[in-house]
Amino acid sequence: MKTIRLILGDQLNFGISSLSDINPNKDLILMAELNEEATYVKHHKKKIAFIFSAMRHFAEQCRKKGWNVCYIKYDSPDNKSSFVKQIQYAISNFSCDKLCMTEAGEYRLRQEFEQLNKKILIPFEIRKDTRFFATEEIFREWANGRKQLRMEYFYRELRREYKILMNEDGTPVGGKWNYDTENRVSPDPTKNIPNFTQIEPDSVTKDVIELVNKSFSDHFGSLETFHYAVTREEALIILEKFINERLQDFGPFQDAMLTDEPWMYHSHIGLYLNIGLLNPKEVVSLAEQAFFEKNLPLNSVEGFIRQILGWREYVRGLYWYKMPEYSQMNYLDLNRTLPEFYWSADTKLFCLSQSVAQTFEHAYAHHIQRLMVLGNYALLTGVSPNELNYWFLSVYADAYEWVELPNVSGMVLFADGGILASKPYVSGGAYIDRMSNYCSSCQFNVKKRTGEDACPFNYLYWNFLITHEDRFKKNPRMSMMYRTLSKMTDENKKQIKKDAQIWLNSEC
Repeated sequence: MKTIRLILGDQLNFGISSLSDINPNKDLILMAELNEEATYVKHHKKKIAFIFSAMRHFAEQCRKKGWNVCYIKYDSPDNKSSFVKQIQYAISNFSCDKLCMTEAGEYRLRQEFEQLNKKILIPFEIRKDTRFFATEEIFREWANGRKQLRMEYFYRELRREYKILMNEDGTPVGGKWNYDTENRVSPDPTKNIPNFTQIEPDSVTKDVIELVNKSFSDHFGSLETFHYAVTREEALIILEKFINERLQDFGPFQDAMLTDEPWMYHSHIGLYLNIGLLNPKEVVSLAEQAFFEKNLPLNSVEGFIRQILGWREYVRGLYWYKMPEYSQMNYLDLNRTLPEFYWSADTKLFCLSQSVAQTFEHAYAHHIQRLMVLGNYALLTGVSPNELNYWFLSVYADAYEWVELPNVSGMVLFADGGILASKPYVSGGAYIDRMSNYCSSCQFNVKKRTGEDACPFNYLYWNFLITHEDRFKKNPRMSMMYRTLSKMTDENKKQIKKDAQIWLNSEC
């Protein structure tokens, strides 16, 4: 029996379930660079170049294994632009008895392939994706019947199940499950941050960059520099350098931001995990091994492991548990258009300009830039979930809907009404000032609550609390904020609302 084995652009791993029983003498691997996938949102140029180059390198590695590969480049005359048309073309042109793939990671594609399964005349096997710690069924079993779906408790279950950073008696190493309270240290500009590991583009990547510059010239982002890993071997180098050089300081400084320091102590491996070049189990295992063998700080190692074993697994589980209705939720009735400066970086607010500019250059910003600068501002100004989800999915190289949507609709915008987070993650300028050096370069005064020169985050923050008081006043995690609000005079509140409206009318 000859089988066509479809490999998607985020399934670049020899351990993928669709390849587990490949017959090198008969089967055909099908891969394609499709316009429909590159443009369903206008992806960052660097993201497209990264995926296309990684795909081409993976296809070549398959050939070196002696496997038969049909690889359709973007500008090939045989390119049919979409998965459905490309598969139908392959079935018509290659004698085969079966089609096999690993399930797609995004809801829209799963629906598309399920519909195709009903149309084609040969057997179509769609296998489970085994690259995660937890299956969708495991998450559903854990979630059913719970009043609150909090990541912390799902994370603890996985720690116990896989015995990660656990003592033999079933207690967590160090006596605590997480060390968040130790991981919010303000940045130290005098501290020597290790150089970020960069990979020199080879001829394959250079060809792809030329293609992307030509075919996607109107997309967001820069391709002037390209330093991503595009093979598993290169991704492992990135991971190893992170563990050896930056993991020890990752914990305390993971929320810190410094001007012109996009990487800080972060690993920048999310894009490699999400495309398949790295496996989450090996990443967690290597970090845990470094803790025991190199005596790295527990707060750093646990904080890093929690991002992968905890947060990444949790948001994927929640995504499939709540889709498709999750994508339509808008609990706060947010409806404003995304400000143009999210694309241009042309804003008077230095923290936003810095974060957007880094996103344009690198297709990357770390989680606090995304949550407490870019996301915080969007929530405070009432940006529509659809608008903000489109932007986040477009601009980041690690963004796929299964990970992006819960983070934006749940964590950033509270659009799910508290399914993911126990409160909205909003703040005034004081938090940004504490966790960065951005405010010292800004024309606005972060210490002032109102007035023309006051930091807009300040009056927008209090305006948000006033606007949504009926919803959040009884939230125990927001009680202190509302006690402070209750002590303000009516005149203060009036000025806050006035300044907020002026800003919204002029800048958004």
